[in-house]
Amino acid sequence: MEKFVIEGGVPLSGTVTPAGNKNGALPILAASLLTDEDVTLRNVPRINDVDAMLALLVSLGASVSWIGAGEVRVNAAGVSQTAVDRDLGEQIRASFLLAGPLLARFGRAQMPPPGGDVIGRRRLDPHFDAMRALGASVEAGATMQLRAPAGGLKPCDFLMDEPSVMATENALMAAALTPGTSVIRNAASEPHVQDLARMLVSMGAEIEGIGSNVMVVSGRDRLHGCVHTIAPDHIEIGSFMALAGVTGGELVVKDTVPEDLRMIRQVFLRLGLESHHRGNDVIVPGGQKLVIRSDAGGYTPKIQDGPWPAFPADLTSVALALATQADGSVIVHEWMFESRLVFTDKLQLMGAAITICDPHRAIVVGPRRLRGQRVESPDIRAGMAMLVAALCAEGTTEIGNVRQIDRGYERIDERLRALGARITRAEDINGRA
Repeated sequence: MEKFVIEGGVPLSGTVTPAGNKNGALPILAASLLTDEDVTLRNVPRINDVDAMLALLVSLGASVSWIGAGEVRVNAAGVSQTAVDRDLGEQIRASFLLAGPLLARFGRAQMPPPGGDVIGRRRLDPHFDAMRALGASVEAGATMQLRAPAGGLKPCDFLMDEPSVMATENALMAAALTPGTSVIRNAASEPHVQDLARMLVSMGAEIEGIGSNVMVVSGRDRLHGCVHTIAPDHIEIGSFMALAGVTGGELVVKDTVPEDLRMIRQVFLRLGLESHHRGNDVIVPGGQKLVIRSDAGGYTPKIQDGPWPAFPADLTSVALALATQADGSVIVHEWMFESRLVFTDKLQLMGAAITICDPHRAIVVGPRRLRGQRVESPDIRAGMAMLVAALCAEGTTEIGNVRQIDRGYERIDERLRALGARITRAEDINGRA
């Protein structure tokens, strides 16, 4: 086990280039199973979750090779195994993204329960409903069995009961290798879903409505290989913006997709953090005094996440940490996951004024001077929120269980040091196994 040791109080300033989108890389890697030709992916983040997905592909019979910095080649011509390894599958939630490609190409998939962050109940029903709509049979138990009918999957017109990101991705991948026209309604439209759709188009599928909640997929009986560059991670960009805001530094984030940041910048502005674009770069000016902007009439404002283009759920924890350093009060409403806010006791230990109203809502009052403490990271995004708090806190903070942070942020300690942070990685002899 490893930990981060952080000396707070140093402004983070300089230029940083975001890594490829973690939540885009995982379904895009899964999509390499849809063809027996080479798939070359660029701007792939070197993070633990990507390593876990690559290990899953290898266990199924695919060949995987890193051919350059952030560039990986996958060939799934040798895949014949359709039972996903239980130990590997339980490491990451995204293991379930293999169901759609395996089912579409081989007609069957045997899936263990997926792993991932413990942030609340995360339903598999939308995945099953999508596969059933395409004609598959589903047996849900300790091991889940999915089988296509004789003759393969059939195109469908399917209404999702919730805009689940991963279920939309599974449906897109399966429909892309199902000849005919399938319609996915109430689909998720997050940037990483759009990126997957663009990759499937480059493999030979035709998809209309990318970026909307209704996508029309003209599937093919065979898809070919492709070269695809994964889009920058808007969640990581938002995290770096918050880090600059709480430490008072001036930061330039290079090569962003400005459209992906509109709601993030709008919500951060509500917390008093100003930013602007220069071409595709986003600039966070230094020395800002963060003041929460009240709603009309002086009412306490609310930050609430939701399906795209609403504020991303994966930035709720980071926004809450940012709010601890802003003058005023704000309600944080995380309606999607009932355990996302559990980590706030770590920030309270550091001195933050946070009142938990119920599993989904918290009131944050700031600014509060934070003090270094020993804390543990329960999940990826909570870990980043703790980094935000630690880098503006007085004294030394130790963050244990940093493998959780490593799952989602590439070489985060090295990149923060390049911006001036006093952060080191060390063995954690007192950490939990």
